[in-house]
Amino acid sequence: MKLLFLGDVMGRAGRRAITENLPRLRAEWRLDFVIVNGENATSGMGLSGAHAKILLDAGADCITLGDHAFDQKDMLQFVEQEQRVIRPLNFSKAAPGKGARLFTSRNGRKVLVTQVLGQVFMKRPFDDPFSALEPVLKAHPMGGQASAIIVDIHCEATSEKMALGHYCDGRASLVVGTHTHVPTADAMVLPGGTGYLTDAGMCGDYHSVIGMEKAEPLRRFLTGMPKDRFTPATGEATLSGVYIETDDRTGKTQRIAMVRDGGLLQTAAP
Repeated sequence: MKLLFLGDVMGRAGRRAITENLPRLRAEWRLDFVIVNGENATSGMGLSGAHAKILLDAGADCITLGDHAFDQKDMLQFVEQEQRVIRPLNFSKAAPGKGARLFTSRNGRKVLVTQVLGQVFMKRPFDDPFSALEPVLKAHPMGGQASAIIVDIHCEATSEKMALGHYCDGRASLVVGTHTHVPTADAMVLPGGTGYLTDAGMCGDYHSVIGMEKAEPLRRFLTGMPKDRFTPATGEATLSGVYIETDDRTGKTQRIAMVRDGGLLQTAAP
């Protein structure tokens, strides 16, 4: 299968980049399944139901969230109604929605998508992502019901993301990090056949401070004092993420490539 994972959608610029470019990429790359992290698509903080529909209509088969999953209050109900939106598996036992779900790709094969939140340097004390993920991986062995298994690890620390990648090696098709908005250059296939990328980066305007207009973050770094709210940058956005090709029989990744489409980080197609 050919799968595309796109990193954190950041505000209006990120949404525009998705709507203007994802349909083209789906057709040109003959994608079977597309996952988009919509964590910051609404004003840079969370995802509204209306904006989730925009991403889905543009060609996303599944949207993952993150630590800002329910910053937009209507997501509390929307995530129960729209099964294509996945909240973090270890967010809270009382949280609405699901943290893992099987989907049917465009070629008829099953894809399992799940997301966990890390613990290191995160503002809230989330449950252990490793133990939260274990029963999901046990219930869906590679090469079984799911032809591909995608794990989104949403956290700050690169070490924690790498550790989870090795923990899942041979048990997932792809482990990809989100949350920092800074794309990494370490796309690889681990020894057991799991594709890995520490951070997919963001779908947003990179002429910014991790997607926010520069003035207020710079002021706070220079003075230590806030003056205004952070606002998402609105210039031309780059779509950042990772592309993989998997073996339909084993679920293992055979090819992996970083994706940087448009804006400041334009690179060649996978």
